[in-house]
Amino acid sequence: MIEILLNDRAYEQDIRELLMAFYPGETFVYEPEKGAAFSVEGLVDRQRKEFSLKIISQDRQEWAEFPADAGEELEKELEEELSRIQEPIAVDYGNRAQTKSRIKRRLYVLLVLRTGRLLPWGTLTGIRPTKIVMTKLDEGLSEAETARYMKKTYYTSDEKIRLALKTAVHERELLKPMDRDRGYSLYIGIPFCPTTCLYCSFTSYPIGSWKDRTGLYLEALFAEMRAAAGMMRGRTLDSVYIGGGTPTSLTAQDLDRLLSALEDIFQVSRARELTVEAGRPDSITREKLEALINHHVTRISINPQTMQQRTLDLIGRRHTTDRVKECFHMARDMGFDNINMDLIVGLPEEGLEDVRDTMEQIRFLDPDSVTVHSLAIKRAARLNTMKEVYKDLKIVGTQEMIDLTARYAAAMGMEPYYLYRQKNMAGNFENVGYAREGKACLYNVAIMEEQQTIVACGAGTTTKALYRAENRIERAENVKDVSQYIERIGEMIERKRVLLED
Repeated sequence: MIEILLNDRAYEQDIRELLMAFYPGETFVYEPEKGAAFSVEGLVDRQRKEFSLKIISQDRQEWAEFPADAGEELEKELEEELSRIQEPIAVDYGNRAQTKSRIKRRLYVLLVLRTGRLLPWGTLTGIRPTKIVMTKLDEGLSEAETARYMKKTYYTSDEKIRLALKTAVHERELLKPMDRDRGYSLYIGIPFCPTTCLYCSFTSYPIGSWKDRTGLYLEALFAEMRAAAGMMRGRTLDSVYIGGGTPTSLTAQDLDRLLSALEDIFQVSRARELTVEAGRPDSITREKLEALINHHVTRISINPQTMQQRTLDLIGRRHTTDRVKECFHMARDMGFDNINMDLIVGLPEEGLEDVRDTMEQIRFLDPDSVTVHSLAIKRAARLNTMKEVYKDLKIVGTQEMIDLTARYAAAMGMEPYYLYRQKNMAGNFENVGYAREGKACLYNVAIMEEQQTIVACGAGTTTKALYRAENRIERAENVKDVSQYIERIGEMIERKRVLLED
C-alpha cells in the first residue's frame, strides 16, 4: 500500500498513473494509513505557484544508484533532474501539459532511485506514445531531433524510441491517402462474447443469455446507424470496423442481417477497408465466414491469444489450438487474403519458451498480420477481484519475450504499423500491430492516432469528432448496458446529433 498525500488534487491522476507503472497491482490511499510502504507527498503553494514533491520512505530504505543499463545519455538527463531535486516546480495552470511533464520527470527520478529500475517508456503513461512522435515529425523535426526530444522530455529508452519512430513513419504513409478533414471511419460494436476471459473486464454479455434477443439489439443498432449515416451525408467513409465483444457470437443469419443493413445504410463499397473481428475460434463456423465473404469483408481476425492449450484452459477460452488451425485454414481456403491473429505476452504461467512455441506455430500458419498484446489485467477482471484464488499464478512479461515476437514478425515479412499502451500492462510494455505490405488495418491507425473522426454505433461505443484545425476532439458516449441501450436508443442518437451536427 502506498500513501499519496496532496494538498491539491490537480495532478493527482498523473502522479497515481506513474506510481502504478512502477508498482502494478498496488493499492493507493490518500490519507495516512499505518503499514503503507511509503508516501508520496506533493504540496502546492498557490501564492507562489510552486509545487514541492518528495517521497517519504517508511522503512528508511537507502536510495539506489541509477541502473547501469541507463546509458550515458539517459543517465545525464536523470542526473540533471536530480541536481534540482530540492527546487520547487513552477506551477502554470494555463499550461497543464508542461507542468504535468515537469512533475512526472521529478517523480520518475525519485522512483528510479527508490526502486533501482527504469521504465521502458519513461514517464509516458498515456496510450498513444506514437502520437507524440508523429506530431514532432509533422512539425518538421528530423528523426534524430525527435528521438532527442523523447529522451529529454520523457526519459524514454532508445529501444522504445526506435520502435515509436519506425511505427510513426509507417503510420504517416498509411494516413496519406485518407481524407482526414472530411473523411471518417465507422465502428460497429457487437457487445456479446461466448464467455469472459480470466484477465478481461470488457463490458460484454454472454451470448447464451441473449441468443433469443439479439434481434432487439440489432433493430436498435440499425436505427442508430441510419441516423448516423444521415449526419455524415456528403462525407467520405474511409474504413469500417465491426468489433466487440465477439461479432461472430451472432448467428450466421444475424451476421447477414447486420452486413446487409450496413450496405444499405452506408456507402461501404467506396470504403478502403471492411474489417470484422471474427475473434474467438469457438465462435467461428463456415456459415458465418460465408456471410462475411458474401458481403465483401476485406479483413478478419482469428485470435488464438496463445497456442498453449493449458493456458487456454486456464484463462477460460473454450477453443483448442487445433480449432485455431482449422478456422485459419478454412478462412484461407474460402478466399480471405487478409487475416490477422491476436496474441498476448505475459499470460499466466507462460514463460519465454511458451511464447517461442506459440510464435513458431503462428509462423507456420502464415497470417498477414499479427497483433502482439502485453497482458493488461483490468481492475474488474477476475485476476484482480479474486486475488486469493489466483494468488499462486506466475505472471511474467519480459523484454526478451517482446523482442522475440518482434523478431518473428520481421521474419514473416511484417513491419510495426500501429502501437498503443494500456494501464497495468505486464512489464510496462506496449501492444504492437505488425503487418505485411498492404495488409495493415487503416481503422487501427485512424483511431489510435486520432487522425480522423470516428463514428461509433452500438452499446458501449464512443464517437469522436476531430477538429483538426483546432487540434480538438469532442466525444459522445453510448451507454454500456445492452438493455439500457435498446430502451434509450433515441437518447443515444440525440447525443450523436448534438456532437456531429453542431
